Amino acid sequence: MENMPIVKLGIVAVSRDCFPMSLSESRREAVVAEYTKTYGEIYNCKTTVENEVDMRNALKEVNEAGCNALVVFLGNFGPESSEILLVKEFAGPSMVVAAAEEAGDKLCDDRGDAYCGMLNASYNLYLRNLKAYIPEYPVGTADEIADMINDFKTVARVKLALSDLKIIGFGPRPQDFLACNAPIKQLYNLGIEIQENSELDLFEAFNKHADDPRIAEVAADMAEELGSGNKKPEVLNKLAQYELTLLDWIEANKGSRSNVVIAGKCWPAFQTQFGFVPCYVNSRLAKRGIPVSCEVDIYGALSEYIGQIVSDDAVTLLDINNSVPKDMFEEEIKGKFDYDYTIKDTFMGFHCGNTCTTKLAFHEMKNQKIMARTLPEEVTNGTLEGDLIPGHATVYRLQSTSDSKLRAYVAEGEILPVRTRSFGSIGIFAVPEMGRFYRHVLVEKNYPHHAAITFHHNGRILFEVFKFIGVELDEIEYNRPAGDRYPSENPFAR
Repeated sequence: MENMPIVKLGIVAVSRDCFPMSLSESRREAVVAEYTKTYGEIYNCKTTVENEVDMRNALKEVNEAGCNALVVFLGNFGPESSEILLVKEFAGPSMVVAAAEEAGDKLCDDRGDAYCGMLNASYNLYLRNLKAYIPEYPVGTADEIADMINDFKTVARVKLALSDLKIIGFGPRPQDFLACNAPIKQLYNLGIEIQENSELDLFEAFNKHADDPRIAEVAADMAEELGSGNKKPEVLNKLAQYELTLLDWIEANKGSRSNVVIAGKCWPAFQTQFGFVPCYVNSRLAKRGIPVSCEVDIYGALSEYIGQIVSDDAVTLLDINNSVPKDMFEEEIKGKFDYDYTIKDTFMGFHCGNTCTTKLAFHEMKNQKIMARTLPEEVTNGTLEGDLIPGHATVYRLQSTSDSKLRAYVAEGEILPVRTRSFGSIGIFAVPEMGRFYRHVLVEKNYPHHAAITFHHNGRILFEVFKFIGVELDEIEYNRPAGDRYPSENPFAR
């Protein structure tokens, strides 16, 4: 997918001067071999850091190699100051990880004590107010370290992406739609730039694209993608004109940033002035790697983008929308899946039509049913409808509170292979203990109804990402299992 950074990893071994440097170096070589075999390229820095002079030499080497993410590898106890100064002076995200001892018969001459050195490294990070990525259990054999580095690569990719991201918004949130409104201060704290524009600016740019010679080609591509699901062919040229408007706006306005996402708007005046709804265009941009959130949901767009990087796949943004009717649950869900879901574990995730074709089991481009209740049908065309593909799903969101604190949640579940019998881009979700999560996280913590969705189980890495970018641990929520009570949960509840 486009619109995402390329991570070039480097690894630097460190060595305490009273430990054999050869031990750290041989362990580094083993890690590099395992990583290369399983995951691909990593730059193997040949300068081993024993002191501050070595640190500067290693830093020069990895910078000249073009590394933008760094693994600081404690092959033995390590020089606690020099290794952490390497983290401090390296411009990109860093990881600190330590070698496990290999064998019982090597515990005399070849004992590295990196297990101990990791403690001192973490303390030195704290003393210098530095943040490095430290895995859940940061000590391992070469193959285990290779797996940890691969996790770090994803976390580093998010960090690099956010520092080079611009969010482009169009218009204020509609009246009576304050749910997605949040202070933008935390965006700047994350290194993100934001450009907020008037809908009138967008409308002017759209009108200037009226005779764009590329329209026919884009409309033809839309027709090919939609196939028999193209129920409103008369609106394709307008949709193509709008898609070109957004793509040209991105190119003209991204400035110094490489990555862009959009927080767009589709009502109340969009339909009557533009003459269509933008849902299908939004889905096409998401498919190519440019998430477009609905209803000027800035943190929703950011959440989608993070999930796209973590899953390396298209994502979507859905309303946590409606309960599953009891008769549907009893007939089609109860007792039919590996997990014994209750009706409170299920809900329907819905949006008008912003999910891309590859994430729908079937699709039709048609009119937006809700808007067509109060507007002429011809101005509500352009939504993409269909049931979501069944399978793994992660429901998550990064959000700023009204007093500008970062907060996040992550819940893993699945999209069930059950027909929704409804409209829009929609699916039936099942998340273990969703009822309690809904009440004591989503409601209790004042989250908006928009949730970002990946079509995989990405909870473990999303949790690591949220920690690394600065969300406080007590502000990262998840769907707690039965018996693990939320602080606000009534202990006498039945």
